[in-house]
Amino acid sequence: MDNRDEIKAFLTSRRAKITPEQAGLAHYGRARRVPGLRRSEVADLAGVSVEYYAQLERGNLAGASDSVLDALSRALHLDDAEREHLLDLARAASPARRPQAPPAARQLRPSVARILDGMTEVPAYVRNGRLDVLAANPLARALYAPAFTDPARPANFARFTFLDPHARVFLIDWQLAADDTVATLRTEAGRDPYDKALTDLVGELSTRSDDFRTRWATHDVRLHRSGVKNIQHPVVGELHLSYEAMDLPADPGLSLIAFSAQAGSASDDALRVLSSWTATHPVDTAATPTPG
Repeated sequence: MDNRDEIKAFLTSRRAKITPEQAGLAHYGRARRVPGLRRSEVADLAGVSVEYYAQLERGNLAGASDSVLDALSRALHLDDAEREHLLDLARAASPARRPQAPPAARQLRPSVARILDGMTEVPAYVRNGRLDVLAANPLARALYAPAFTDPARPANFARFTFLDPHARVFLIDWQLAADDTVATLRTEAGRDPYDKALTDLVGELSTRSDDFRTRWATHDVRLHRSGVKNIQHPVVGELHLSYEAMDLPADPGLSLIAFSAQAGSASDDALRVLSSWTATHPVDTAATPTPG
């Protein structure tokens, strides 16, 4: 697979985001014809020739050493997610340096399913890099019930975020959630550029959603290991939940996401109400719960 266009777009977009002042370069107030840094400035900061950097930015990362990639990451002020994405792009560009990755898990192992079901007071689900939900415990299905109203399986949080109008009510910080969703898919695309299902999903969302297409063009990437989800739930109202994302090493490409609320908070109380509600109202994964 030729990923030169992806490399070019990523490096160009990162270069445009760094100002001379951020890079520690003298700026004399003269008008600049390009946003961010010039290629020559990035080359100087990375300790490579302008010709070689221009070659890299044209998409030719094949053969670039780890030391060059590290220097480039520092010059462009890449964060951890961006640096890892650059390394993924380099691996994809050079078969000789690309490790043989184990195939992504397609099904959930029974032991993981039992762990999910045993987490009765904690919403938890397992997803892949495309944001397909492969399994969710009853409390997570109740928590994310609007995302399960579409009978298509597996439920997909990217489709829900951009194609379901209920998402803009359910996700209090919809703009941030949309940014995070696209950044997650972009990160996964760098990790596994051969994933046809991901390519098809991106194509579908780009065709059907202007909001998705605009965000996809920014080439932003992020690592989502922890954070806060702000939700307007149809049964218990507003929830502010911390989440932790834990990779499943025995199941390549899968992560377990678990939520919690600060003890004694309004969200903690609401989560307990939802848990009690779920115990007496079995959640149909194809239906949104309503107060009864």
